[in-house]
Amino acid sequence: MNHSELEKVTWEKQAIDVFIQWYNSNHTDALQFLAHNLPTKPDVSCLLEHKLVDIEIAHLYGSTYEAKQILGKELNANTREELTFLEQKQDVDSRLVEALNRILMNKSTKFYDSECTWLVIRNAHPAWNSRFISRFTNLLVIPKDHPFEKIWIIGDIDAQSGVLQLFPNQQNGCQQ
Repeated sequence: MNHSELEKVTWEKQAIDVFIQWYNSNHTDALQFLAHNLPTKPDVSCLLEHKLVDIEIAHLYGSTYEAKQILGKELNANTREELTFLEQKQDVDSRLVEALNRILMNKSTKFYDSECTWLVIRNAHPAWNSRFISRFTNLLVIPKDHPFEKIWIIGDIDAQSGVLQLFPNQQNGCQQ
């Protein structure tokens, strides 16, 4: 595993740890980390009671500068391109909506080798939190044919402001 892949896995592990801690504090069914996955599957696999749930993880940033500060590294070309586009929007509200819609669109076009997939988006922008993000959820476009049973947004890096559920498909997760 090269340095970039190791950083990606580290960020995914941090995100899933934060999400699992929040989830288990706020739900009666327990979510447990199992493993990181190969690229054909979502990023991590978890166990929800006795059901396998695969989770794709994305991070939300506000600008190239902020992403570099948060990650402490140079960004890959695709991330730089996405963030440069967002930086052209002066309005922070528009940047948030545009960034989330781009994540939703990009992740929704992927095929995941999984029977039950959730998307967890972890906000890394220090000025945004769950309450702020919730003001704009009505402007988010969740593609009709996405592969996710549930879509969640961790409101801040450590979920101190909570987690929003954008797309509930089933109350208790995936059917088996």
